[in-house]
Amino acid sequence: MNITGIITAIVIGAIIGALGRLLLPGRQPIGVLMTVIVGIVAALIGTAVAQQVGVATTNGIDWIELVFQIGLAVIGVAIVAAFRRRHDRGHRRYER
Repeated sequence: MNITGIITAIVIGAIIGALGRLLLPGRQPIGVLMTVIVGIVAALIGTAVAQQVGVATTNGIDWIELVFQIGLAVIGVAIVAAFRRRHDRGHRRYER
């Protein structure tokens, strides 16, 4: 993967992660970097799932693939936020 591909993956991951966070109700106790990482992973897995299901690759925007990616980003953000909440709650218990 060349530098353009890496930068593109980061930008797309940031967008996918941000959309996933926006669609998830409530506050999520995760940072921007974790949001980008979740977005990148969701974009990669979403593309693989879309290909396995038989979604055709087009020259323009693949809307069905994008739906898979954003859906997986919502799930990923929810999982990471749940782990962060549990982790933070455990640390606060011992600080008293």
